[in-house]
This record gives sequence, structure tokens and C-alpha cells, in this order.
Amino acid sequence: MLQQIFMDLNSASTIVLQVLTQATSQDTAVLKPAEEQLKQWETQPGFYSVLLNIFTNHSLDVNVRWLAVLYFKNGIDRYWRRVAPHALSEEEKSSLRAGLITNFNEPVNQIATQISVLIAKVARLDCPRQWPELIPTLLESVKVQDDLRQHRALLTFYHVTKTLASKRLAADRKLFYDLASGIYSFACSLWNHHTDTFLQQICTGDETAATNSLERTLLSLKVLRKLTVHGFVEPHRNAEVMGFLLGVFERLRQFLECSRRIGTEKLCRDRLEKTIILFTKVLLDFLDQHPFSFTPLIQRSLEFAVSYVFTEAGEGVVFERFIVQCMNLIKMIVKNYAYKPSKNFEDSSPETLEAHKIKTSFFTYPTLTEICRRLVSQYFLLAEEELTMWEEDPEGFTVEETGGDSWKYSLRPCTEVLFIDIFHEYNQTLTPVLLEMVHSLQGPTNVEDSSAILIKDAVYNAVGLAAYELFDSVDFDQWFKSQLLAELQVSHNRYKPIRRRVIWLIGQWISVKFKSDLRPMLYEAIRNLLQDQDLVVRIETATTLKLTVDDFEFRTDQFLPYLESMFTLLFQLLQEVTECDTKMHVLHVLSCVIERVNMQIRPYVGCLVQYLPLLWKQSEEHNMLRCAILTTLIHLVQGLGTDSKNLYPFLLPVIQLSTDVSQPPHVYLLEDGLELWLVTLENSPCLTPELLRIFQNMSALLELSSENLRTCFKIINAYIFLSSPEFLQMYATDLCQSFCDLLKDITTEGQVQVLKVVENVLKVNPVLGPQMFQPLLPSVFRGIIDGERYPVVMSTYLGVIGRVLLQNTSFFSLLLNQMACELGQKVDQLLGNMIEMWVDRIDNITQPERRKLSALALLSLLPSENSQVRNEWESQRQGYVWTSKFSILHRSFPAYP
Repeated sequence: MLQQIFMDLNSASTIVLQVLTQATSQDTAVLKPAEEQLKQWETQPGFYSVLLNIFTNHSLDVNVRWLAVLYFKNGIDRYWRRVAPHALSEEEKSSLRAGLITNFNEPVNQIATQISVLIAKVARLDCPRQWPELIPTLLESVKVQDDLRQHRALLTFYHVTKTLASKRLAADRKLFYDLASGIYSFACSLWNHHTDTFLQQICTGDETAATNSLERTLLSLKVLRKLTVHGFVEPHRNAEVMGFLLGVFERLRQFLECSRRIGTEKLCRDRLEKTIILFTKVLLDFLDQHPFSFTPLIQRSLEFAVSYVFTEAGEGVVFERFIVQCMNLIKMIVKNYAYKPSKNFEDSSPETLEAHKIKTSFFTYPTLTEICRRLVSQYFLLAEEELTMWEEDPEGFTVEETGGDSWKYSLRPCTEVLFIDIFHEYNQTLTPVLLEMVHSLQGPTNVEDSSAILIKDAVYNAVGLAAYELFDSVDFDQWFKSQLLAELQVSHNRYKPIRRRVIWLIGQWISVKFKSDLRPMLYEAIRNLLQDQDLVVRIETATTLKLTVDDFEFRTDQFLPYLESMFTLLFQLLQEVTECDTKMHVLHVLSCVIERVNMQIRPYVGCLVQYLPLLWKQSEEHNMLRCAILTTLIHLVQGLGTDSKNLYPFLLPVIQLSTDVSQPPHVYLLEDGLELWLVTLENSPCLTPELLRIFQNMSALLELSSENLRTCFKIINAYIFLSSPEFLQMYATDLCQSFCDLLKDITTEGQVQVLKVVENVLKVNPVLGPQMFQPLLPSVFRGIIDGERYPVVMSTYLGVIGRVLLQNTSFFSLLLNQMACELGQKVDQLLGNMIEMWVDRIDNITQPERRKLSALALLSLLPSENSQVRNEWESQRQGYVWTSKFSILHRSFPAYP
């Protein structure tokens, strides 16, 4: 029936159009059946030809055409490959390829983009072998005079180039190199044409035409970026590539001057800035992929970037994103390992030495000094927007965007990372410069002089960032006593940037150079600042407290006199802040303090214990904050020890929720929840009914077979050792079933962990244990008989069976009889085979206590009526094996394993 529908294209188009129209409905009663029908048609021959007819018919509803494009695009992913189930026929694919590039005249931008993307998807699979005409057709289409067709063809050209450039197999790379070589000249001329056209039109004031030309400039530059970066093995050997890259600097100057002239209100301003950024991305990508090919561009790049960012040339021209890109360009050149010679220059390549020579000639003393001074005195200054944010949203101000790749996109992290890298590379030159800036700021600063305060803040920021480089040049202890401590005591509201910066600065130096004897003075200062009138200062102080307490040289005895007041103030700060991120941060500080002082925290945690349930309830929608609460609870339980049982009314429901895989929050909370569960058990004086009840979560956790299995096994062991009879009566059957399922599909290490748990059961409950885990023991017995090839697994097998044999002889006899029936052997013969394998593999057992266990188990068989045991004894009597059993027993091990 379905195939008949698609036999006639016109009638099929009508039917599919009707269903697609229904699929755009907001009424689920209409929508769901339509989606189901379309899903059934996905695999029918002719369906995608009908979709092509629909989305290329510009008279139809836009929403219907949009949906048709999406179904077509998704179908490429599922059914275009020849090996895919229900793959499209070669005939239909050929027809579709031809239809896709017949006309580039889609009037709707969003649909045009989707069509370009789906053409690129087909190109990834078929171009150039099955679709050789695609690129020539695109090249011809971008030459036409019709604005719409030209733009759509250029858009498709970009998406196709981008997709082909992303292929990584060697054969695909070779094809792309060939393509790039063949079309690079054309792409350059196309880009130059559209760029010149835009610049002419913007000069004549034809803004609408200029905007259209700028769009084409942007698309053609995107194509060139992919071809330049990914289209050549040795791009520096291609004159056109290097000519284009050298031309980028001149074009950048033209576009920057253009942006100065047109102002911020013009329509094309946003596109213009995007194009400028794209120019810088071309240089950054090329430097990243081809550092040695970039060598001829190092001098021009540094001159360009430094002139616009660190001289008056950039005033009134540059914008924030452009500054970030220029700084990243400088940073990547300074830090590039390809440009760093070996300690022994003779071992370095000529290319490295050439690049290093260019860098050295550029970064002269005056240049480095100017860069350093500008970074500190211009870019490190707190901006007006930041100061406003400090007043209006202090918590938002403290959540700095640092770490990860934030330096690639945000100005402040970018300037700080550039400063650190340049200072590290040229510290001998820059250290005196920075120290001179510090010396010029000795003594207190006038609270009425806001600019002087901001300068001092910036200089102190630089000293903190360069702490490791300044280790030998700054007597930080003396500076702390003579000046910094006094600055922390200036309580004027206008001086708060300095108070905040000084306490931050101390945090940067605490692990670098700070005498232990000065810690009490620092704790006193921290205690005072935790009572500061400004919230930002208090939050920064909490951060420094964490760094101080978490330091290697932290001494509890020095901190104890301040513990009660510090903990109280931190708790007050936790209650005061309202943002989720800030609460998490303060909780981490509290957790660190609790962890470091351990049992000493007990007298002071009452208020926190009362507050955490309320915070847990308030954070229902904030799982990351709940993770922080779990971490705090872990350290709290460890600090309280057995007294943590008083927390159970709150603690156990938290563990229950965090480790219940049927609850959505477990995705975020599980790891910390399991850790809290384990710590709670380790500090529990006894096993309560509520603790027993939580174990219901374990079966589902074992089914996950995740990276948390090791913690799960530790939790199970804790239950076994805490209250074996009660626990096993309730959960042994489920646990045994879970273990049997796990052993079917688990790593060697996982098998050992499971069997160690079983062995612990046998240790603490030798009578009931074997019966409860009876379904698991035959596979262990069989593993011994078959001669398990992994020594560590075999050692564990022997440990399990050894305990059964030594501690529960009657059960071992039952197991032996059961295995004899299953294997179709006589009991005597099976036992003899087992003993023979045991004796043969005893050297697999490396742990002394396990070796002793095996010796005791085997020797327990000696007063036996079994003929095989007697024969084995006779055969080994003169050898070393049995003698070794006695020698094991006579070593100085505990009397019982």
C-alpha cells in the first residue's frame, strides 16, 4: 500500500503534504498520528523525492517546507549510506543529488541554511566520487549576477567546504588537498571581489548594497579559512596561500578604519565586527595547525596585534572581542612550544631557531616594558561596569569567569593569562619593571583618590598572578608585616577594593612563600575581614581561608584558637548569600575547615547541622548545590564520628534520594551520595533498621555496572562487618542474584572484587554464608577445575573454596556431590582433580594470609577416607609441596587467616 502511494509522484506529494501540514499542528491529537505516519514512510522508496518536491515549492507554507527539509536531512543520516538498513537506491540518490543543485533560489533564510547543510551532508558521503558535478556547479553558481542565487550558492559552497575539511581519514584528506589546490585561486579572487565591492559601497554610502556585499565577503572568507587551514600539507610553500595570509593584515586595517567611520548605529556594524573577528580566526587557526608555516607571519602578527592593543593606534577603533583575539594571537606565539629551542641549541631544528630569533628580536626591553605597563595600568583596572556590578550584584561580581577556555573569549581572563605567559617567558626582564611599580605604591593610599586605589588594585593583582616567578625577588613575609596587614585594617568603604585585593594576594602567596609563624596574624586578619561591611570582601576572605587551611603547612594547633569564631562567621556568610554558586563556594570552604580539623569541629557544628536540612529543601532545583551539601556532610560525618548517628533523621533520607537510580537527581548526586553512604557506615556504632532499609537501592546500582562499583562493594562489606546475620537474612538472596548477573559480564578486576565480598561473608558467617551464596559457588568450583588462566582470579577462587572447606566441611561435601553430578564424574575423581589443580596453582597465591588459608584447607583433608586424597598424599609425600604447607604454617603469621 505504501509503495503504491509513492509510485505516482504528484498524488504522493498531495498525500505527504497533507500529513506534513498535520505534523505542524499544535494539537497533539492531530500531530501524533501525523508523526507516526511520516515515521512509517521514512523507509519507503520515493519518499525523499516527494520531500524534495515539497520543500523546493516556494508557494507552500513555510512551516511545512521547513519540516520537509528537516525530515530529508535526518533521512540522510539514517538511510543514505549504502550499508544502512533500508538504504536509498542508487537511482533515487542520483535523482535527489541532481534536484538539490538545480536551483539556488530559496527565498527563506532559515530554509536556505538547512538546504545548504543537507547538501553538505550528502557531499560528505558522495563527493567527489558519486557527485563530481557538485563543486563545478557551485563554482559556476557563485558567479551569477542574481543576488539571491549567488548568496545561496555561496552559502552552500561554505557548508560543503566546511564539511569536507572536517573529514580525517587519509584518503579523504588527500581528496580535500586536491580540491583545495584546484579551487584556491578562484576562492581568493571571489573573496577579493566581494571585499572590494563592499569597501566601495560603504564609501559611497549605499548601506543596503554594502550589507549584502559584506555578507558575501563573510561567506567567501569562511570558505578561504577552511581551505587555507586544512587544504595544504605545507602551506608555506604555496605562494597564493601566503599571499592571502599576508593580505589579511591590510584587509584588517581597512575594515577597522571602516568600523571607525560607520559608527555603532549602522545596520552592518554587527556583520563588520564578525568579519574582523573572522580575519583573526584565520590567523589563529593557521598558527595552531601550521606553526612552522606561520613563521614568516610572526613579525607582522606581533607588530599588528601589539600596535592595536598596546599603543594609541587602537584608540577609537578596537572593540573587546577584537582585543581578546589579538591578545590570544600574542599569547599563542609567546607560548608556542614549536618556537622554543631546546636547552642545548644544537638539538633544535632550524625552523624553531628561526622562529625564536624573530620572537627575540621583537620582544625587546622597551616593547616588553610597554606591554607589561599597559596590561597592568590599563587592562587590569576594574572597569566602571565591574564597579557598578560590585555595588548592585556583589555575588555576581565574585563569580569570576576563570578556568577552562574562558581566556579565549573573555577580556579579563585573557589579559591575566597573557600577563602570566609573558612574565613567565621574560621574567628576568619584567621582574624589575613590576617591582618598580610596587615600590611606587608603598604606604597607604588616599581613600579619596579612587584612581590611585584602582592602580594599586591592578598592581597587586599582577604580583599575585606572578607569585611563582617572583619567589626569589619579593620578601613577602616582610611585605605582609610592614604594609599589607596595615592595609587590611583600613576600614573605609572606598578602600574595599584594596582590602579585597590584599586578602586575595595573600591567598596566591600562601603556598608559595609564607612563614608558618605568621599564620596566627593572618588568621586574626581573616577573622576581622569575615566581619567586613562589604559582602565581596567577605566572600574573597572565605576563599583565602580555604587556601590557607588547605595548604601543606597548615597546623591545627595554630588554627584552633580561631576555629569557633571562624566557623560561626562562615556559617553566617552561608546564610546571608542567596545565589546558588556562592552558597556552594562557602560550603566548600566550610567542608575544607571541617576536614582539616576533623574531631575538633564537634562543639561548633550544631548551627550548621540545624541549617543543612533547610538548605537541602531550598536547593531542590539546584543539584550542584546539593552536591556541595553532600560533600559537606561527608566531612561532617567524619568529624563527628559515632556521634553522627544524631544526624540520621536528615542524613539517611538524603542518602536514600541520592542513590536511588529511579530518581532523576541521581545523575548528579550518585557519586557523592555513595561516598556519604560509605562514610556513614564506617562511622556507625551499629546497624539501624533505617540503615538496613536503604540497602534496597543497591541491586539497581549493581545493575548499572558503572565506575562506582568499587564504592558499592565497600558499602556491602561495611554492612557485612557491621551486622552480618540481620543483613544477610534480608538481602542475601537479592545480593547473590546480582553477583551472579555481574560475573557474567565484568572485567577480571571486577570478578575479584565480587568474590572478595563473598569471601568476607564466609569469614563472618561460615555456617549460613555458603548456603546463602550457594548459587554462586559452582561457577567458582568449575573455575578451579578448569584451571582459570588469570592468577589473581584463580587465587580468589581458591580463597573462597578454601574457606568453605576449612570452616564448613559438611557444606563442602554437598557442593562436591552437586558438582560431581553436574560434571558426570565420581566424587573421588573430582576431588582428586581439584586437589591436583590446587597444588599446581598454589604459587599463584601471593598474599601470605591466602597461602596460609590454602595450606590449612588442604591439610584439613589429610585424615580422610577418600582414596583420591590418600593417593594424592602418597604421590606428593616425598616432594616439596606438602612440606611447603607445613613451612607456611610455621611462619610468623597470625594464628588464623
